[in-house]
Amino acid sequence: MGTTVVIGGGGTTGRRVAARLAARGEAVRLASRRSPVRFDWDDRGTWAPVLRGATSAYIAYAPDLAVPGADAAVGDLAGLAARTGVRRLVLLSGRGEEGARRAEAALRAAGAEWTILRCAWFAQNFSEGHLLEPLLAGELALPVGDVPEPFVDVDDVADVAVAALTGDGHGGRVHELTGPRALTFAGAVDEIARAAGRELRFATVPMDAFTAGLEGAGTPPDVVRLMRHLFTEVLDGRNARPTDGVRRAIGREARDFGAFARDAAAAGAWRAPAGRPLPA
Repeated sequence: MGTTVVIGGGGTTGRRVAARLAARGEAVRLASRRSPVRFDWDDRGTWAPVLRGATSAYIAYAPDLAVPGADAAVGDLAGLAARTGVRRLVLLSGRGEEGARRAEAALRAAGAEWTILRCAWFAQNFSEGHLLEPLLAGELALPVGDVPEPFVDVDDVADVAVAALTGDGHGGRVHELTGPRALTFAGAVDEIARAAGRELRFATVPMDAFTAGLEGAGTPPDVVRLMRHLFTEVLDGRNARPTDGVRRAIGREARDFGAFARDAAAAGAWRAPAGRPLPA
């Protein structure tokens, strides 16, 4: 048994992957800006210490593979990993993103055994990501209309990642991971409202108004550019078709968005913080 490095170990997928590996008794090394062995994509001096002695690595690039230069960073890290003895690499990727395709190609060229997890939008974006705060306020407004998306449950992604890191039969494969059905964002908000037992609204807003709101809230310019890219180029219907990638990878069906919403609501995802009542 070797050590698995989880790059992005404090992120949405990374912490789930690390917890599952630890529960199996695997040796895990978390790699993030806050981990004991610090890792920073922008500080290449932190890369080698994180990889030293590892035999496999899960790679989640932040903030997104669509960011310019992400492919070069992933390729350089993967190459360094292969040269230092990391035999197996698993990359978190996204559907329909040209930047993600370039990063995937860079990973494949590194020389280690590779697996790519090409994912739909995460269901957990509504419960613990950037869509949570608007939902707590009662309305989610986005620059997207009736484009369906087969939101994938991050727990499914983590299960596939662990299977690829620890088992055989995943090398050289692209697992395209989605939920079992596609929903519009308005439909997803309706399901969350039913699960949470409260009124929630969805509104479509113009892109310029959306980005102006982000800028007014102090969102960094690179994140604003990323949001514009995702909502204009990725959410154009190209990814609307669900896949059976979860079943092909681990032998069970993908989790439905409705089940995610019910469990997240029961866990208090859309409950008001102490002293802050939710709108009716």
